[in-house]
Amino acid sequence: MRTIIDLLKRDHTLSDRDLIYLLSSSDADTIQYLHQKAREVTLEIFQNKIYLRGLIELTNYCHNNCFYCGIRKDNKEVSRYRLSHEEVLGCCQEGYDLGFRTFVLQGGEDPRQTTPWIESLVRDIRTTFPECAITLSLGEKSYDSYLKFYKAGANRYLLRHETFDSAHYSSLHPSTMSHSRRQQCLISLKEIGYQTGTGIMVGSPGQTVEHLLQDIRFIERFKPEMIGIGPFIPHHATPFAGERAGSVDMTLRLLSICRLMLPHALIPATTALASLPGEGRLGGILAGANVIMPNLSPASLRKEYSLYDNKAAFGSESAQGIIDLAAQLHTIGYEISMERGDHPEYQN
Repeated sequence: MRTIIDLLKRDHTLSDRDLIYLLSSSDADTIQYLHQKAREVTLEIFQNKIYLRGLIELTNYCHNNCFYCGIRKDNKEVSRYRLSHEEVLGCCQEGYDLGFRTFVLQGGEDPRQTTPWIESLVRDIRTTFPECAITLSLGEKSYDSYLKFYKAGANRYLLRHETFDSAHYSSLHPSTMSHSRRQQCLISLKEIGYQTGTGIMVGSPGQTVEHLLQDIRFIERFKPEMIGIGPFIPHHATPFAGERAGSVDMTLRLLSICRLMLPHALIPATTALASLPGEGRLGGILAGANVIMPNLSPASLRKEYSLYDNKAAFGSESAQGIIDLAAQLHTIGYEISMERGDHPEYQN
């Protein structure tokens, strides 16, 4: 069935039937060929560069109660923290000194980190590090808030749609959260001018191949500049504690499909992928990923940003482990790049 994959590479789309075949196939040679073609496209466009982004986890407070998330509001086991304005700038300075030229500010939807607070933080990062890209991943906000962050200097925004199917979305979230609001937030981000990222959790409870097909079609239509695809990993203090983790194999398949559909997308080999047994981040790179986000957060707090159990945040997954990461990538023929690595549509 290599013809299907060649068709996807040529036309950047497939029929529903052929996509379901790729998602369901148990033929190892077919899947290996899928990864090979995705890797070829990535190398053709980005050469062997893997862009690094410094991840700073601002806060593990969150007013939401998503059923899968370890920092959900009702989890009383979490030791909560929020970084100060000065601490975030300190993380940025450390990252800048290490060579990072993109900072990713991620956090729960913390009521204390208000729109003015975030706006001021972004403005100070932009002033202090004018040549650096600033990516935000801070959840659902109003159009006005997104616009203020953008005007203050933010370039990119990551907001996974998680699942396009509304019933499935409702099964993963409390009734206070809305599938339609998540979609509207993504539309707003695009309209404002952000390089916008979306994506899914692979293997989330109740997910079917038909759900994945809907997700692929949404990504195909939305054409995000960034695509985050990582496996679901349960957290022991959530309603989904007893669920199985998502499949690394399926995660890599989806990553390759998205690469062939949207060749210029920035696609990370996620921390969740690195946190499960198996091929980890190197497997993600060989399936078509071209971004890694080492952790710049204060080392003493990284374990508290526990979205899921056994999260990788040290060693080569940390910003301080760049030498180890570079050595790992070298073994498969890739090299790290500290460039901003903007999507081609946003490059001068």
